[in-house]
Amino acid sequence: MFAAALFRNALRILVPLAVASTFYLYLYPVFLGCAFPLPQLLDQTEPPNTAAAAYQDTWKQHVLPSWSHAAPFRLLALGDPQLEGDTSIRNYNRESFPHLTWALRHLAFKTDQPSLRRRLRQVAHDLVDFWFDDIPNTAESVRKRIDLFGNDFYLAHIYRTLKWWARPTHVTVLGDLLGSQWIKEPEFNRRSWRFWNRSFRGGERVPDEVATWPAEEYELDGLLGVEDANATAWRKRIINVAGNHDVGYAGDLTVERLERFERVFGKAAYELRFELPITNPLANATIRDDDRNPDSSRLVPELRIVNVNNMNLDTPAADQSLQDKTYSFVNDVINTATAVEFQGHFTLVLTHIPLYKAEGVCVDAPYFSFHNGGGVKEQNQLSADASRGFLEGIFGLNGDPNAPGQGRGRRGVVLNGHDHEGCDTYHYINQTERDERQWRAMRWPSAQMDGLPGKAEVPGLREITVRSMMGGFGGNAGLLSVWFDEKDWEWRFEFANCALGTQYFWWFVHILDLITLAVLAVHFVLQIAWVDNESEPATTTSNSITAKSKKDRESVPVGNGTTKKL
Repeated sequence: MFAAALFRNALRILVPLAVASTFYLYLYPVFLGCAFPLPQLLDQTEPPNTAAAAYQDTWKQHVLPSWSHAAPFRLLALGDPQLEGDTSIRNYNRESFPHLTWALRHLAFKTDQPSLRRRLRQVAHDLVDFWFDDIPNTAESVRKRIDLFGNDFYLAHIYRTLKWWARPTHVTVLGDLLGSQWIKEPEFNRRSWRFWNRSFRGGERVPDEVATWPAEEYELDGLLGVEDANATAWRKRIINVAGNHDVGYAGDLTVERLERFERVFGKAAYELRFELPITNPLANATIRDDDRNPDSSRLVPELRIVNVNNMNLDTPAADQSLQDKTYSFVNDVINTATAVEFQGHFTLVLTHIPLYKAEGVCVDAPYFSFHNGGGVKEQNQLSADASRGFLEGIFGLNGDPNAPGQGRGRRGVVLNGHDHEGCDTYHYINQTERDERQWRAMRWPSAQMDGLPGKAEVPGLREITVRSMMGGFGGNAGLLSVWFDEKDWEWRFEFANCALGTQYFWWFVHILDLITLAVLAVHFVLQIAWVDNESEPATTTSNSITAKSKKDRESVPVGNGTTKKL
């Protein structure tokens, strides 16, 4: 049969293509070699911190976990998912073909018109609008609804696949979880449901009792490198950062917007403390102890995560009380930090808006706009003054070489989103410039080539703006590894990026799979029908032969023309 042969030949092309593309899509981190960077010690002649070694170690985590050399803290950082909704659908909550409805009402004389001529002219106008407005708008609305549905699962695919393959110890979403701060409560609830039940299914918000305000006396939130129930709980939790599309900029941020965000996604400002146990008794003996070792500058290794809502750090703000609370939080972070002279603590700041950088360093240049009545309406970066609050306050960096710790500050890194293109930069200040010294920033690879990180009299800090996980920007995910170097008693870290690709490939694979299954089903039906058609004539012929044979047995001709029954 021609149709069956046609579908069979089509399957010879579709099946291998569908199988290969599906395997690649659902195992893309494996094919791309995505992995958390491995710990790298300064005294190693052949550092293992290469993509190949990290990839091989990730395989070991799946096959032989006890042989793994993975970092004790591995953060999966996702930026700006921005779940859209009703505001992106043209005819949401409206009639699909309003002009056709009005045309029919005019023809049925259910509207008031001064004359038949005016009535027919209005019908003609409505029919034109029906063809050129209603149909395109409805088609686009249907397309957008399908796109939103697919986008939820595209984001889910990135989160689920990397969580399975890379095995992070912690996960964060760096702001702009939703696509608009202006949405009303019902739409906010719908998008929040999609966030937790589709895109990040299986994830949990950080409990309020765990997300604590900075304090001198605190309880640890876990031990790094220890596999226990607490470590399992943190693999499920998502550290959500408040973004401008979640709560608004300083001129838009209100108590109501902040409260609904915190109710669904967790607190907008808090700290977490994790300790790394040291099993080496000789190393433990060097740790500061007021009785046995009071002169040591070494502290028990600790990693401090600070989730900062920096939406209203810059002025003017719509709600001064909220801004005062943010300032109070940052001040308490500074006041409860360890003195810069001590070693062993690491600060990881998670926030949304990037620090200030001169135009040309990253894709987004410094930009501010303000509401007519006052208040920040939009900004690409923090102001230079607000940025110094991070660099000189939270991290204790200083351009004065006579400052505590020679101005070198605390070990740490800043992770943020907002700039969808992403950017990896190094902020530094040259202490030798004296009166002309000022904060500068340059791309991280350039800073490495110039030898700036770790250079004497040039304190600095790395800031990583994670490229967006939205399909239009390639479906990115950041992989941050943080480990402890016992020899130098310092924390070290490295960052890698893993990109799935645009959402079009995700759609292509799933549409191809559906087409392949449909063609396979039709081919199966045609095969069944062809077999039935082939068997039916054979049965008829067999019956005819049987009948003829029986008749021949009943009468046999003889020589005089008479018959004789057998």
